[in-house]
Amino acid sequence: MAQRPPPGLAGRLVAALALVVVTAVLTAWLVAGAIAPPLFSAHMRRAGMSGHSEAATHAEEAFRSASVISLSLALLAALAVSVAVGAFLARRVARTLRPVTEAATEVAQGRYGIRVPRPGLGAEFEELVTAFNDMAGRLERVEETRRRLLADLAHELRTPIATLTAYLEALEDGVTTLDPESLAVMQAQAGRLTRLAQDVSAVSRADEGGHQLQRRPIAAGSLVAAACASAADRYAAKNVELRQSVARPGAGVDVDADRMGQVLGNLLDNALRHTPPGGRVTVTAETHNSRVRLRVTDTGVGIPAEHLPHVFERFYRADEARDREHGGSGIGLAIVKALVEAHQGQVTATSPSTSPGSTPAPGPGPGTTVTVTLPAATESAVIKVL
Repeated sequence: MAQRPPPGLAGRLVAALALVVVTAVLTAWLVAGAIAPPLFSAHMRRAGMSGHSEAATHAEEAFRSASVISLSLALLAALAVSVAVGAFLARRVARTLRPVTEAATEVAQGRYGIRVPRPGLGAEFEELVTAFNDMAGRLERVEETRRRLLADLAHELRTPIATLTAYLEALEDGVTTLDPESLAVMQAQAGRLTRLAQDVSAVSRADEGGHQLQRRPIAAGSLVAAACASAADRYAAKNVELRQSVARPGAGVDVDADRMGQVLGNLLDNALRHTPPGGRVTVTAETHNSRVRLRVTDTGVGIPAEHLPHVFERFYRADEARDREHGGSGIGLAIVKALVEAHQGQVTATSPSTSPGSTPAPGPGPGTTVTVTLPAATESAVIKVL
């Protein structure tokens, strides 16, 4: 047997108001019947009228009749008004909640572009509608990111898989032989697939909090020195100068050294890909208002202003042809953002203007600066660790 649905909000609201009015009616009748007549009789006796006289009896009957009539009319009017007001409010609330219900159904079916208009029915309903619209907006952005991620991931996989398939078919048909050149191409494409799988796994774990951070105070100078030492050979092979500058080598941060090394490593690799031979990349560290700022600045071509807000998104490229040529997966900066935020830090990118003597501002220009801002650790803790 199917369970009957509970009554709607309108019925409950009207019933609640009717219950209040009925309670008031019963209370008024009890008070009028138990208290008013004795009080009236007492006043009559004080006025010198005997309770058994005809005038007193007539006055008491008149009082009871007037009380019953006036009280009944007043209570009936109150009941009618309360029911009318309850019905009106119930309709207003129902009209307000109905779009929310319909919108929630749309969202449940995957249509995240729906929005609920403001009801104008009080602060509580305004907060409800605002929260719902914010939720729908976030879900819409997440869905757009998911679709773009899947499309970009399919695009990234297509090229190396097609290349490997073509070479394997050529080898199978005897069109080509497994010479060093063919082997190098296949190894490069296999390596590209491996890097892509590793990057996707890393950014997924970072987004989901899968990385267990082993945080400890460490000097910013040590982080910069270790990252530069790891990248030195790659920079020398491309003839790109790698510099480091630490204002206060002892200034420390409370971080997971391995994960922060991964952050700086990704930033240095990204800067190396976009800096031509003969260029320069500088890694700096400075302390400002109990925060430590790590900067990686290159002398590449810069990033156009319209791309700057998106460079930390997955698979986003300001110059797709250039990045694919150099083998970037488009996930490195997304990993950087996820790991930095896991350390309660922030990461930003700026590109200076090409105008002579101008101050750095977002836009295309010679070079890009990526700044990682982290909470500073106490100097005593850093000295103790060192």
